[in-house]
Amino acid sequence: MATNVLHNRPLWLKLLAAFVLLLAALAVLLAFFPWDTLRGPVNRYVSEKTGRKFEITRRLDVGIGLRGATVKADGIEFANPSWARDPYLVKAERAEIDIRLWPLITQKVVIPRLTLSSPTLGLQLEPDGRRTWALGKDTSDPGTVPVIGLIQVDGGAVDFLVRHLGVDLHADVSYDTSRGTLPLGYRIKGRYKGQPLSAEGRTGDVLQLRAAGQPPFPLEIDAAAGHARLKASGTVTDFAGLDGIEAKFDLKGQTLGALFPLLGIALPETSPYALSGDLRKRGKLWEVAGLKGRLGLSDIAGDMRFDKAGQVPHLAGELRSRVMDMDDLGPLIGLPPTERSAKAVEGVAPPPTITQVKRRAGGKVLPTAPLDFERLRAMNADVKYTAQRIQNVREIPLDRGGVQVKLNNGVLTLDPLDLGVGGGKLAGAIRIDGAKNPADIRASLDLRGVQLARLFPKLETTGNSVGRLDGRINLSGAGSSVANWLGGASGDVAVISGRGQFGNLLPVFATLVGGDIIKFLLRGDRNVELRCAALAFDVDKGLMTGRTLVLDTTNAVFYATGQANLAAETLDFVIRPEPKSKNILSLRTPLVVGGTFGSPSGGVKVAPLAGRGLAALALGTVNPLLALAATIETGPGQDSDCKGVLSDANRPTAGAAAQGAARAKGARQR
Repeated sequence: MATNVLHNRPLWLKLLAAFVLLLAALAVLLAFFPWDTLRGPVNRYVSEKTGRKFEITRRLDVGIGLRGATVKADGIEFANPSWARDPYLVKAERAEIDIRLWPLITQKVVIPRLTLSSPTLGLQLEPDGRRTWALGKDTSDPGTVPVIGLIQVDGGAVDFLVRHLGVDLHADVSYDTSRGTLPLGYRIKGRYKGQPLSAEGRTGDVLQLRAAGQPPFPLEIDAAAGHARLKASGTVTDFAGLDGIEAKFDLKGQTLGALFPLLGIALPETSPYALSGDLRKRGKLWEVAGLKGRLGLSDIAGDMRFDKAGQVPHLAGELRSRVMDMDDLGPLIGLPPTERSAKAVEGVAPPPTITQVKRRAGGKVLPTAPLDFERLRAMNADVKYTAQRIQNVREIPLDRGGVQVKLNNGVLTLDPLDLGVGGGKLAGAIRIDGAKNPADIRASLDLRGVQLARLFPKLETTGNSVGRLDGRINLSGAGSSVANWLGGASGDVAVISGRGQFGNLLPVFATLVGGDIIKFLLRGDRNVELRCAALAFDVDKGLMTGRTLVLDTTNAVFYATGQANLAAETLDFVIRPEPKSKNILSLRTPLVVGGTFGSPSGGVKVAPLAGRGLAALALGTVNPLLALAATIETGPGQDSDCKGVLSDANRPTAGAAAQGAARAKGARQR
């Protein structure tokens, strides 16, 4: 009867039963199969397919599962290609490798898990794409690179060499269960992007190279590269692509500009810095939230984003300072930091070159540091910065500041640029076209409502109304540094002021007008009224020629003529004071201002002064009282036409100066 039941069952059920029995028999066979007898054939097969020696030196075992196989090897040696520096790609006491079987049909090697005991690894990448970890004879073919998910080691060493990128690193790894959730320790020495690098830290016991769906991988690092030092702790979900990063970091160094070769982010030169914040990375987007710290003597805070998804990386964000120190601005225009700024960040050695007021030979002071065209073209940017208060301003009373920095295809614009100056503001735009070399540089700036009392702090104690200054700077030209740009720039510079009063400057003018010093001594501090003032220059290829140089007060008019050479950084001016009243004891003579920007000099014209002196000496031999006649000032000075003076100051002459001013104004319209 049982036989009848079997005969009555469907054919498909009989086939299924046979298949199950076959699988069971195969499983028993595989379980007891002497895999080690295949060690020799496996060694020869892998060596032939890869073109380099592969050997399992002691024992081979294989476990077969539903999704793949687990290969266990005691003693494994896999040689590197002949062009590699290190003899072995991997050499380990033991290895356990999970391999997906179905991808092998298409000659794709997928390894979800790789466990190595005391390995030494020799990894090397060449400019033509050859890499030691490719498993085909053509190691430049990316299709022969295995896909590895998790790596687990219990110690060992790794060498990583990429000569064309300046990377040559050696890492020693140790395993200690007493370290809790971070049992794997590491130490790294070598060079990264051409700069010396050292690092140490701890990680979890499993490196997640590519492990979708796995829990985040913990990581701690303390690294120094060049003059920068990084401490960070957090998690990574994809170690091979450095993706899924969530970490807190502290970063210190001499200048943010030095991070460009390390990170590829074109940051400006700065004073020494110390920054901290929260770092995230998702795909090609890096984000820093809650950034805070110091740049020299200034505080800094904000949020930043760096996106590498496009053809050109893009940096964006907003930064702010409660207090910005003027000493920290020097590196932005090519000057080294001052001693105060260089030593402001604890734990950061000052750079080798610091300065109080750095001057070059010949008394020159304009910055000569060249523009870094590579950085201008390395990325695009849109960053806003504001400073609520500016301190340590010395000669120029800056109150606050703000700027929008944009970089697009090598063109850098500071627009809008807004600085609080002496109760007023300096606003406008600067444009640097780094797509050209030398760069096309244009500056269009307006000065509005600056209080004279803020420019001359002593006047604040007099209680006088001293008027305000307005002005402009419109310059354009080609250059590769601040110095050679100004040395060839054309345009227009003007500063004008209307009516006001000042008292404490009377002694200064008295020394110029002669006998007024006697009146000052006898009658006390007498206010001098400013009727108007105008200083306007036409700039033609670096030569600033005075168009209107007039200062009109109630007791004298001062006229000046001359030039300032921005290329040679020299001054050549003559100032002629013309008193408005008859005074005794005046030896009025033109004043000469010369020298260089860094070492200006002043004096009087000798010939007119000597003439008056000889006349007084001759008359004095006849009658001492007659000697006074030679020092009597007849007072030819008349009130200047203030309306005309201010009008002339506002009107650039034709030619290169006017054209340069027009081009500079166009900087804001591009």
